[in-house]
Amino acid sequence: MTESQKPFDVLAIGRLGVDIYPLQSGVGLEDVQTFGKYLGGSAANVSVAAARYGRDSSLLSRVGDDPFGRYLLRELDNLGVDNRYVSTDPHLPTPVTFCEIFPPDDFPLYFYREPMAPDLNITLDDIDQGVVRSARVLWFTATGLSQEPSRAVHKALLASRGRKPLTIFDLDYRPMFWPNRDTAHAQVSAALAFATVAVGNREECEVAVGETDPHRAADALLERGVQLAVVKQGPRGVLAKTATETVEVPPYPVDVVNGLGAGDAFGGALCHGLLAGWELERVLRFANVAGAIVAGRLECSTAMPHESEVAAILETGARA
Repeated sequence: MTESQKPFDVLAIGRLGVDIYPLQSGVGLEDVQTFGKYLGGSAANVSVAAARYGRDSSLLSRVGDDPFGRYLLRELDNLGVDNRYVSTDPHLPTPVTFCEIFPPDDFPLYFYREPMAPDLNITLDDIDQGVVRSARVLWFTATGLSQEPSRAVHKALLASRGRKPLTIFDLDYRPMFWPNRDTAHAQVSAALAFATVAVGNREECEVAVGETDPHRAADALLERGVQLAVVKQGPRGVLAKTATETVEVPPYPVDVVNGLGAGDAFGGALCHGLLAGWELERVLRFANVAGAIVAGRLECSTAMPHESEVAAILETGARA
């Protein structure tokens, strides 16, 4: 990192690909006639969400040397995300993800990431470790630990950062990316030693610390040295705990169109609120509304709200 380079507000590491979403809901892919193409991938979506709030946001990932890869690099730039650490892999194709849309709560995903996704082929040469150390928020996901060489790169970058505040671990468990659940548990559990914030739903917490009860899961994460544990409870809202504070907020009502991007919208809003130094309850309420707004829209990345949209809903109590 050069002395003149300003630290990023948010640096995310992880999945980047093309989302192909049907423009008809309630039917299987075999019957869909038209699709929309969008930037996708959880880490990429979080970086876009943070950028929407005016945060200086960047992504460490890879794309293929193909038209979809060129599209993603261009789209990151269009959406305000610094793409200098998204390199082009000469051998692996850009991943594509299809989904089916059966509102309000069934959105099957079909990942095309073979023989391996470029985002799992990152190397230490793809980024200056000083950039990772200096980032105000480092966002990393469990998926990045699922395969080499990404696993070793994550460990090296996290060790270099040294558990600096706002090192956020998205527990993001996708079973299709792992050989088995025990391997996922071992890797996720070990990586908690580098995190100061952990975010996950009940299943993801079970993989990480063996607990599904939200309060016990949060306590277990805190016992591992995490300073802030955020447990998503679905229809029961979200729970967050620190050593001195427990906050629980209900979900925000929305007519769901596509629930797949809500968690990433929550993540980007969480980054924004923590960087702003807001009280924990305000952070959670803001993030809940951001997630609800995206759940009410078809796409993920381009659906991420601006702060004024979220603030207006919080002030008026209108539905997202």
